[in-house]
Formats: sequence, structure tokens, C-alpha cells
Amino acid sequence: MKTRSQSVKRVYRGVHELSDFTTANRRILYISGLGMIVGIASGFIAYALLKLIGLFTNLFFYGKFAISFASPAQNHLGLLVIGVPVVGGLIVGYMARYGSERIRGHGIPEAIEAILINKSKMEPKITVLKPLSSAISIGTGGPFGAEGPIIMTGGAFGSVFSQFLDLTTMERRTLLVAGAAAGMAATFNSPVAATLLAVELLLFEWKPRSLIPVGVAAATATLIRGLILGYQPLFPISPTPSASFLTLLSAASVGIIAGAASTGLTQAVYAAEDSFRKLPIHWMWWPAIGAVAVGIGGLISPRALGVGYDTIDALLLGQLVVGIVGTLVIVKATIWAISLGSGTSGGVLAPLLIIGGSLGAMASLVLPGGVPALWVLVGMGAMIGGTMRAPFTGVIFALELTHDVTALLPLLVGSIVAYLFTVLSMKRSILTEKVARRGVHVAREYSVDTLEQILVRSVITKTSFQ
Repeated sequence: MKTRSQSVKRVYRGVHELSDFTTANRRILYISGLGMIVGIASGFIAYALLKLIGLFTNLFFYGKFAISFASPAQNHLGLLVIGVPVVGGLIVGYMARYGSERIRGHGIPEAIEAILINKSKMEPKITVLKPLSSAISIGTGGPFGAEGPIIMTGGAFGSVFSQFLDLTTMERRTLLVAGAAAGMAATFNSPVAATLLAVELLLFEWKPRSLIPVGVAAATATLIRGLILGYQPLFPISPTPSASFLTLLSAASVGIIAGAASTGLTQAVYAAEDSFRKLPIHWMWWPAIGAVAVGIGGLISPRALGVGYDTIDALLLGQLVVGIVGTLVIVKATIWAISLGSGTSGGVLAPLLIIGGSLGAMASLVLPGGVPALWVLVGMGAMIGGTMRAPFTGVIFALELTHDVTALLPLLVGSIVAYLFTVLSMKRSILTEKVARRGVHVAREYSVDTLEQILVRSVITKTSFQ
């Protein structure tokens, strides 16, 4: 007969041999090395896309051949500005129909769908068609950011690269997400936010086997960006005052405003999409029709056109008067929802920064505590946290864009409140709604599998074999 002490020792030895993590071999070093290669490529892809956007903006709005950044807001086309986005919409529609339908939209839902349905496999031509179509769309005034297309392009490169190697489906997913995170990191100089975005939206797990290679890719892409463009924050501001209790109450108010706006924007995008679906013409023509609204919006508020990085900077520095900001937020939200609903190619982060920052700027007129720049920043972070259901990404993203560490606590409060608002008001986010419409349910709550915590020896008995 075995004594009790012998049984206890055997159990102890069995538990002692187990690891905290399922990643227990050195293959993770190999995948991390591949992630570094993907990060290098994504860094250069991001740089190339930004230059392409500058090229098309200069060509279409100013009639000159140059790759430097230019804002469409300074154009002198008059009524002709309405036709520029239409031309871009026609080109993108043609590319989507005869190139690949996967270039339609803002990129992140397509990456999610590739992970969940297509075993993390993307077509090689996406790596060319997506950035080119997005550069044309944005360069002709489309009210989008470059990050969504870069996320999809970087993800496509990671996916295609992995398909040439002897990798598992999980490892392909890791490299796809590594490319996506690296693309965002290189665009905004935001490696931590990019890694968090990968965790909150794309990985569907928090495990060393995927988190480490993705972090390596994001850091590598940021290094490449720094070597080319510098390491300074994209939108530097003076440090805001330390938070008080009154400041946090105001931050919660901004979170409520951003949460309500997030809900309204999501509903507006899919209402526009539903309206386009009712048109008795092929979807190839939808981007051009939506672009008419973009052109009209550009007449009313020129700052609503294009990526709007100069507008984000102006909002943070308090250089825009209230009337301009009020018009900007209405026009930007309207043309963005219509254009995105039409199925053209473009990203969501930059528009959300402008819309959230504008709401924060207007709220600063009545909110006690803090300074106007703080409420602009909190509005940006809360808008991302609520609309994309990625609260930690919203917080860290805002910090990395400005390097204002003292805003951390108000950002956390505003982003969490906006996140809470949208969780209670909507079943799905602006990202997962698109995937759900294609018949795929995305579960966003991560938890430890109970079966992984139950050892066989703890439930098996001698009678199990009788």
C-alpha cells in the first residue's frame, strides 16, 4: 500500500514539472526572428505608403510631382474640389472589382476575417493593391487615415511571407498580426499601442508564443521609422497639469460624450452601407458616389479632407476656433461614415482622433479642471477606446502620440467610460460588425480554459478503467 506521503510527493513532482505557459520550446526564438524580418519590411512599407499619399495629394490637388506631405485643406480648386474625390473613387472601385475585393474597407475587419476563416492566409496581390488603392483614395481627399491600410498591408506581407515557410496555422497568424502591428507602429511611432491593438483586436489570446514575436516586430518597425523619420512623438505637446478629482470627473464626462459619438458613428457607417446595398448598380460604382459627399464636405470644411495630421496637431495646440471645430466634427463624421459605407479603401484611427479631439476641444469650453489640450487628448483616446472597443490601446496610443505622461489617469478614465458606454449600447464594435455581417461571430472576452486547469490525475480513478 502506498502511504499518503508517497502520494503527495508524486503529485508534487507532477505539478513541479508543469510550466506556467504553454510555450515551452525554443521555436519561439525562430518565430521572433521571422517577426523581426516582418517588422523591417513593414517599416519600409509604411514609409512608402506615406510617401505615396503625399505624391497623390500633390498631383491631384496642386498639380505638382512631389512626395512630401501636403494637406488638401490648402487647395485653391474651388468647385472643382468636388470632382477630385470622385476620380479617386472611380479608380478604387475599378481596382477592387478587377484586382481584389479585399481592398475595400479599412483593413482591420479583413485581417480579422483572414485569421478566423482563411487560416491566416492572404493573397500576395493585396500587398500591392491595398496600399496603392488607399494612397489614391486618401490622396484624392478621402477622409481616412493611413494606418488601416498599413495594418492590412503589413498583415498581408506577414501572411504571404509565412506561406513560403513550413509554419503552423498559429504561427502564420502570429506573423500576420506581427506585420499588422509593425505597420501601425511605423506609421505613428507607437510600438506599445500597436502591440496592444494586436492583443485587443487580432490575436484572440494573450500568450508568449504570439505576444513576443508581435512585440519584436512592432519594436523593429519603430526602429526603422526612427532611422528614416526620427524618434520624436508625432504630436508633441507641453505637459498637462496633474489630475485632480474634478479633472477625473470631467474626464468621465468626455468619456460619455465619446461613447455616445462612437455609438452614433458605428450606426451611421452601417446605415450608409445598407443604403448603398439598395442601389440598383454594381458596388464598383459606390466609392465614386460616396466621394461626391466627400467633395461637398471639402467645400464646407477643407480640413475634413485627407489624413488630417496637421488638423490633429492644430487641435492639440488650440489653434482652431470653436466655429471651425464644430463644423469640422460634423463634416468629418458625415463624409467619413458615407465614404466608409461606400466600401472605399481607408483607415479609421486618424479620423477617430480628429472627431474625438474636436469633441474634446468643444467640451473644454465648459469642463472644469485641466486645460484644453488635455480634453482634446482624452477625447482622442476615448474615441478609439469606445469605437474600436480597445480601451488600453486608446490610452497608450494617445500617450505615445504626445509623450504627455501626466495625462495617463484622465485618459484611462475617459477611455474606460467610453468603452463601458459602447459595451452597454452596442452588441458589436465598428470592426466586428463588418465580420458578423459575413456570418462570423467574434468573441471578444478572453478567459482561461477550465479544462486546461484540470489535471487528468485529479479526476481519474481506478473505476474509470473498469
